[in-house]
Amino acid sequence: MMLERSRRLKFLQHKSVAELVGLVDVNLRILGSGLIIIAYFVILHVNTTLGVTIQMVGDSISIPYFIRTKSWDIVIMVSFLLMISVSHLI
Repeated sequence: MMLERSRRLKFLQHKSVAELVGLVDVNLRILGSGLIIIAYFVILHVNTTLGVTIQMVGDSISIPYFIRTKSWDIVIMVSFLLMISVSHLI
């Protein structure tokens, strides 16, 4: 247990802040992608409002990765899809 914690701390000591932010937003993008897939299933088979809410969360936590990588076309597309989702909830 202590050895694993020590390794993790050594790993983090050698990373810059930018690299750590990169690790966080990559993990958020992966989580967001998973939530979007789950949301699609929920929209089709369970409850539309719940599915749209899950999709909005997944899209929202994915956007920082695409901003950092300067994928502006994806940022615009996801933002547009978020606006559509908000209009469904209103």
